[in-house]
Amino acid sequence: MKNLKITVNGKTYDVAVEEVGTASAAVAPAPVAAPAAAPAPAPATASAPAAAPAPAAMGTGEGKPIICPMPGTIVNVLVKVGDAVKKGTVLVILEAMKMENEIQAAEAGTVTGINVRKGDTINADDVMLTIA
Repeated sequence: MKNLKITVNGKTYDVAVEEVGTASAAVAPAPVAAPAAAPAPAPATASAPAAAPAPAAMGTGEGKPIICPMPGTIVNVLVKVGDAVKKGTVLVILEAMKMENEIQAAEAGTVTGINVRKGDTINADDVMLTIA
């Protein structure tokens, strides 16, 4: 919670502002419905549906972090964990100020961690990837 003083037309207001996340402030929260009663668990059978596939490996790995140079939105992640990259390889496409920016590998190595996904909003100085 931050307390700020804002002056509008010569009149000063004390305002308390709460930061609720990194998502855009223009998005209104969805209305919350009353919780429904939980259904009874189904008995285990041999014909149970298959589990959903695991998402791509994410998270910070060992190595040198690739830092986001400016706030923006991830348009595309062009590598995956375990990929060998050369210096100058485009790793991520970042949209900032209505322009697409190619984030390149500063040195050769192997991608050891990915912290972003397509569509993520990211801030300057956030770690996007790690390369060892």
